[in-house]
Amino acid sequence: MTDKILLKNIKEYRKSTISNPTVTLARNAAVRGEVIDLAMDWEAFRKIDHSFSEMVTGQMPITNQKSSGRCWGFAGLNLFRIYLGRKYNLKQFEFSQNYFMFCDKLEKSNYFLESIIRSASESWDSRLVMHLLADPIQDGGQWHMFINLIHKYGVVPQTEMPESFQSSKSMRMNRMIARKLREFAKTLRDFHAKGQSIKDLRAIKKEMLRSIYQILTISLGTPPESFDWQVRDKDNKFHRFQNLTPKTFFNDHVGLNLSDYVCLINCPMSDKSYNEVYTVDFLGNIVEGEIIRYLNLSSNALKTAAVKSIQDDNPVWFGCDVGKHFHRDLGVMDMDLFDFNLFYGMDFPMTKADRLEYGDSAMTHAMVFTGVDLDAKGRVKKWRVENSWGEKRGDKGYDIMTDSWFDEYNYEVVVHKDYLPKDLLSLYQKDPISLPPWDPMGALAR
Repeated sequence: MTDKILLKNIKEYRKSTISNPTVTLARNAAVRGEVIDLAMDWEAFRKIDHSFSEMVTGQMPITNQKSSGRCWGFAGLNLFRIYLGRKYNLKQFEFSQNYFMFCDKLEKSNYFLESIIRSASESWDSRLVMHLLADPIQDGGQWHMFINLIHKYGVVPQTEMPESFQSSKSMRMNRMIARKLREFAKTLRDFHAKGQSIKDLRAIKKEMLRSIYQILTISLGTPPESFDWQVRDKDNKFHRFQNLTPKTFFNDHVGLNLSDYVCLINCPMSDKSYNEVYTVDFLGNIVEGEIIRYLNLSSNALKTAAVKSIQDDNPVWFGCDVGKHFHRDLGVMDMDLFDFNLFYGMDFPMTKADRLEYGDSAMTHAMVFTGVDLDAKGRVKKWRVENSWGEKRGDKGYDIMTDSWFDEYNYEVVVHKDYLPKDLLSLYQKDPISLPPWDPMGALAR
């Protein structure tokens, strides 16, 4: 057999393809239309139903991350506002996603430069250094990165630090910070090669961070140190709170103990085991913060914990691969909604493990479960999803995830420890197995 594509092979491909009337029909449609609409199955489409048997209280109008990759922060802050809204009977409220972003970018810059110092003995073209340099200031994140920020910086109302052009469209800001960070990486590595001590490198790094803070201030504004908060509730009652700081606002008015939450994943890859705890090297944002910690369980175990949480009126932060089998306008994640096998005349048989191992899937987006639909026997039919892409999609911005889609493309849920059996909670506290930074479980939600 040859290693080339032979012209006679192409003629054979052409003959077999154009002689198939089903292919001709699909081609004529696809060259002028959107495949996810053309491949949509009528029977699945007509069953779309935005009603749910179990829903958490206190849900509010949808938020919009716009042209930024802050879904993980939006999801966390959207979870918080449910509790704040219940406490003060609010119809609408948003935390400042811009404030969260400012703190995250500054900490990520420090984390990156510390990683450069930590890896300074590696050659510039090593896999590790190339990985670090590839995307030093991305918008994405993970649950533990989120709670590390809250523990250190707290939260503020959006009225205290509104969205800026750069927070809502972050590409340019990220590009300029990344350029500066790569420049700083070279400087630190050059000084290391000349024999400078870690102490000296960190002194240099301190001044480098001054430049990053300046870019962030220009792009996002200056974060508030203290503020007053006032709001009128659903019953027209007026509330005013004075002399708040970001940390006291979270502690006194949201008040969740974030250390009580556990992060569960479903990762059936061949090199990973269920009932095992994992972390990821060189993945984080706050140097002194908690490490990434995942307990790998079956998909059913994740669903059981999430259902219990929702039935107790507690929303659930989760991470998934939102780009697969998803209709953005309808707001539906459903394995049966599109018949790609019929449309293309071939099967797509990769399993969840296959897709992870061969680069076809990873966690790309974080959202919040705010409801679940159970059948008469208590089995999950579908999930209600609070997204952060504005109100024009789905049910005023709320999406549907079918149970079969959960099994194939949902990777992570975060629940209170009360919803985890004691034996699994004990496992969660184990010393984790470290994964390399390029492992699929190191993917960041954007």
